[in-house]
Amino acid sequence: MVKGEFDELLRDALHNEVKDAAGSLQGLEARIASELEGRLPRLRPSDRFRQLLAPTRAGRIGQLAVIGATAAAFLFLGVFIAHRTSLLPGPEQLAPSLSASANREVLFVVPALDAKQVAVVGDFNGWEATPLSDDNHDGIWTANIPLSPGRYEYAFIIDGRWWGQDPLADEYVSSFGQYSSVRYVGGGGDGA
Repeated sequence: MVKGEFDELLRDALHNEVKDAAGSLQGLEARIASELEGRLPRLRPSDRFRQLLAPTRAGRIGQLAVIGATAAAFLFLGVFIAHRTSLLPGPEQLAPSLSASANREVLFVVPALDAKQVAVVGDFNGWEATPLSDDNHDGIWTANIPLSPGRYEYAFIIDGRWWGQDPLADEYVSSFGQYSSVRYVGGGGDGA
């Protein structure tokens, strides 16, 4: 046999074999898919959670869906709370009997742990000392002073020493080299 004849016989034999097997290849993909369909494992909740964290396209879409739903829930909650709080009466509705000129109790507080005597002085008392008290001996000195709405300068006197920078003050002013605290009552500041 010559090499050319052998190649031709081999080609014909392979061609016939492929032609005969082609019929059995028809629908092979569908048969494999139907057989494997019943064998797929069921996903547990932990597997579904892992899929959300997976960097696949489907996982990213799931992540975006969860983020979107969470954002919508918080937005709804915020609108609901804002609506509910806008229905609550304000201070002017709760106490309509308070006029703009009515006195209000204003709390003055100063921490002075080892102090023996603490007072507050200001333009509301003619810069005369009004004593503060520490009834439970915890070093926090307090006094409630009735004041009408307005701006008041004040300072604390702790064991005879001037202390003009109250951390609860609305602002500070400096006069004659000493600081004084400023408190607004009624129309601004701390809202007292």
